[in-house]
Amino acid sequence: MKKSELKQQVAAAIQACLEKKAEELSILEMEKGSGAFTDYFVLCSGTNPRQVQAIADEVELRLKAANLRPAHVEGYKQAEWVLLDYVDFVVHVFSEKARKFYDLERLWKTAKRLEVSDLKTVAKKKAASTKVPTSKVAATRKKKAKA
Repeated sequence: MKKSELKQQVAAAIQACLEKKAEELSILEMEKGSGAFTDYFVLCSGTNPRQVQAIADEVELRLKAANLRPAHVEGYKQAEWVLLDYVDFVVHVFSEKARKFYDLERLWKTAKRLEVSDLKTVAKKKAASTKVPTSKVAATRKKKAKA
């Protein structure tokens, strides 16, 4: 995969997080040879379980519209730490308490920290072409709530 395409995907995930008012957004670019299994970590927090799930839903829907589905999802029902694994990048959506406890930024302190603005211009371009209709978002949430 091209580096620019990967950055667009990460930017789309970031934009989805921002639209759902995610807090403390961090982007870590993992170093080659660091033992990391992915290129990027996107980390953010929600203030309550519903918001954590809403952020995860929006990331999934936004990337699904770009024909990208997670290889693995963990923690959705508990909504303390939702992990969306897209292989080349992983999105972590935490509750405030879990974020402080696991402190992934400290664990991966050698990773390069990127600013949202580093990818924001890419996200704006991509967002126009991957906007998901509100009715689809609501329908997907209802399905997940029943599961």
